[in-house]
Amino acid sequence: MQAEAAVQVGIDHVFHTWSAQRSVHQLKPVGAAGCWFWDGDGNRFLDFASQLVFLNLGHQHPALIAAIAEQANRLCTLAPDFANDCRSELAELIAARAPGDLNYVFFTNGGTEANEHAIRMARLHTGRQKILGAYRSYHGATSGSISVTGDPRRWASEPGISGVVHFMGPYLYRSSFGARTEAEECAAALGHLREVIELEGPATIAAILLETVVGTNGVLLPPTGYLAGVRALCDQFGILLICDEVMVGFGRVGEWFAVDAWDVVPDLITFAKGVNSGYVPLGGVIISERIWESFADRPYPGGLTYSGHPLACAAGVAGIRVFEETSLLDHVRRLGREVAEPALRGLMDRHPSVGDVRGRGLFWAVELVRDRESRQMLVPYNATGAAKEPMTELVAACRDLGLWPFSHFNRIHVAPPLIITETELRDGIGRLDQALGVADRYAEG
Repeated sequence: MQAEAAVQVGIDHVFHTWSAQRSVHQLKPVGAAGCWFWDGDGNRFLDFASQLVFLNLGHQHPALIAAIAEQANRLCTLAPDFANDCRSELAELIAARAPGDLNYVFFTNGGTEANEHAIRMARLHTGRQKILGAYRSYHGATSGSISVTGDPRRWASEPGISGVVHFMGPYLYRSSFGARTEAEECAAALGHLREVIELEGPATIAAILLETVVGTNGVLLPPTGYLAGVRALCDQFGILLICDEVMVGFGRVGEWFAVDAWDVVPDLITFAKGVNSGYVPLGGVIISERIWESFADRPYPGGLTYSGHPLACAAGVAGIRVFEETSLLDHVRRLGREVAEPALRGLMDRHPSVGDVRGRGLFWAVELVRDRESRQMLVPYNATGAAKEPMTELVAACRDLGLWPFSHFNRIHVAPPLIITETELRDGIGRLDQALGVADRYAEG
């Protein structure tokens, strides 16, 4: 099907996600390789979004394609109650890289299902019902996951599942606590969380579900000591800690799992996206020994038709091998430390619209403001229509320069494939540097 025809047929017959259907306008890529994709008109784009922050090994990686093809030729699909060698191998590989005693993997088709099942496991294990989730979070679009989500995407789905309580997480640049230092923000956020636990009743709370590094809502790194403090609160009150690593697991911040950067072991880790770079849908829950024991002699009341699909797991096994054969975690850490951080922070010297830069590895946010002193956002929170025009213009400028960015509210996120070269990374940041002149037109001073 030709590109123009494919776009039109998609408009005529596809119901599009997160969209007003009459406003859908789509680019039709006709090819991709590594960190680049292109359309039928010869426009090439450097993928600084990894599509939706899942394409860790880039487009058309030969090892992943070969693994999927080999598995398809050997045995394309199986129901989950049959033994599946590539599912077993992937579970073993994941467990070996997970922290602490997280030794078991429940496979799902994606991240939202992983969070749904983690919530169910926590409730059944503890016999409690409440789930605490942070504002400025996203956990998925199914009923439980969207209920725990703490951003505007939740609103249209309310009322959601019962027993969800939201709290404020740390965000020093826009501190809800009036903090001026990372240490102050950490102490205040933990004090606030303790108060929420006490007011809600510790004996009623099954789990705290949080993104190890907040993703779409800002690339918010936890301040030093915060995750350890949450872990201590959970231990004190018999609450489970669930870390959502759908976006940051499998190398995004330079670790197999982001919790490793802060030396914290949760009870459950949810994952998806980067486990096989999205080549075939896959997600899962990594389960600790004590949670596993809850279901050692009673059935776990949940499952999925395609749990541990052979094609998806084959791609996952191949992906982990690529990580290790190419020392990819070292590559991500080096690029983050030596290239991304200094180059992105350098944007603040040249652009009055850049209020803050933060991140780790190959996961960064450039937060844009109209005024640095007041920190007024370039566009309002959850802006729509004409109110978000400055960001619309900025994204268009990036695309005109051949850069495909990830944007949300008043931020540009830098999340390229982990295989990106130093030259490509500097090239992309250079293109962003040019495009930011659009945002500067709206900045004061």
